[in-house]
Amino acid sequence: MSAHISNIRPKPDKVLVDIVDYVTKYKIKSKEAYETARYCLIDTLGCGFEALEYPACTKLLGPIVPGTVVPNGAKVPGTQFQLDPIQAAFNIGAMIRWLDFNDTWLAAEWGHPSDNLGGILATADWLSRNAVAAGKKPLTVQHVLTAMIKAHEIQGCIALENSFNKVGLDHVVLVKVASTAVVAELMGLTYDEILNAVSLAWVDGQSLRTYRHAPNTGSRKSWAAGDATSRAVRLALIAQTGEMGYPSVLSAKTWGFYDVLFKGNAFKFQRPYGSYVMEQVLFKISFPAEFHSQTAVEAAMTIHSELKKLGKTDKDIKKITIRTHEACIRIIDKKGPLNNEADRDHCVQYMVAVPIIFGRLTASDYEDSIAKDPRIDKLRDKILCVEDVNYTKDYHDPKKRSIANALTVEFTDGKKMKEIVVEYPIGHKRRRKEGMPVLVAKFKTNLARQFPEKQRNAIMALCLDQKKLEATPVNEFVDMMVI
Repeated sequence: MSAHISNIRPKPDKVLVDIVDYVTKYKIKSKEAYETARYCLIDTLGCGFEALEYPACTKLLGPIVPGTVVPNGAKVPGTQFQLDPIQAAFNIGAMIRWLDFNDTWLAAEWGHPSDNLGGILATADWLSRNAVAAGKKPLTVQHVLTAMIKAHEIQGCIALENSFNKVGLDHVVLVKVASTAVVAELMGLTYDEILNAVSLAWVDGQSLRTYRHAPNTGSRKSWAAGDATSRAVRLALIAQTGEMGYPSVLSAKTWGFYDVLFKGNAFKFQRPYGSYVMEQVLFKISFPAEFHSQTAVEAAMTIHSELKKLGKTDKDIKKITIRTHEACIRIIDKKGPLNNEADRDHCVQYMVAVPIIFGRLTASDYEDSIAKDPRIDKLRDKILCVEDVNYTKDYHDPKKRSIANALTVEFTDGKKMKEIVVEYPIGHKRRRKEGMPVLVAKFKTNLARQFPEKQRNAIMALCLDQKKLEATPVNEFVDMMVI
């Protein structure tokens, strides 16, 4: 005989309440967080501008129904599209994630917190254009930066102790949840409406990681975050109508998220929400590569230079050993055929072989035209990954958060190159002073891909001025980046 199930409406799960308390009540006071958010904003937009050079990305952009233009709708930077905020969020989100070149957060769960910018910028721009049309004040870029800091924090703090990948779920669930919370707040929803919206994000069916792993690795991983952040805008708009939420969406026995999708385990938290994640976030500055390989690629570039000095080439290499951390092995240690670009940019052997051979790793190096070079697969077959338990420990250590890789090259003549060790990539907080000028140079390069000189100079000048940028109306900022 089954036990009686209470139909008394429960109080909202604490996880929901903590998120909504944070987005509605917490004041960001960290100057470092705002400065880092500005760098994050320009780098993320720059990644989108580079993605516009790839037809595989641009074919997904624009309105759902061709020819649709939304009066006072959100504009998509780098294009001529003006769309409803849901579709604009998808467009922006797909662009910025397409080349796997925007920021990263590594913990029990991985992810890219700047993926949330799709929903944030689209919503802020749409709200601002409607405000101006009604004779009201628009939102400023400071509102965008604040929303970015808070979205980073929600996604990153949940990821610290909770592994969604280990139960087969994709990290974009956290993009959906974080984006829902911050865009609902931007829209001016009440406390209870935001609570309902966040519950709706958790109750959604969540994406599987199927498209990120062999043998099914595919291009959905490049638009999955765009899909998640656009869904967040949709759910916030639904909640704004007064649609009900589901207070125990996580903890409900049998039917809640924990029991259905998380093996009955409740979420664990390492720290309260603040501005920690934005301050600690990892930037992909030099290479469009899955982040667990960034230090390996940096080491491979050094190996390329050393080979030149020694008068040797990849043909002289007998074996390469990558001493690495567990997450690298689990995600990107890949043998056998690589079927497409998405396969290649999630294979550490490929991402090491290309720079050793060519002295570079760019987005175009994942294309078939480069991948067909037989030297790449020959060298891939000689590369072996082994776990260093200390590297795995340091990867999870809150005081270090290293992403270490060490490469040792053995030659056919029996000689061995001294191990090349890189513990922290250039985009790590420990290398901010070194990294930020390179990040700005990356943005300058990406602006030049889409805009004439006068336009890109104006954009760059504004983006390098923290105070002026924060005070700029969002619609005016986005208008600067229209083609």
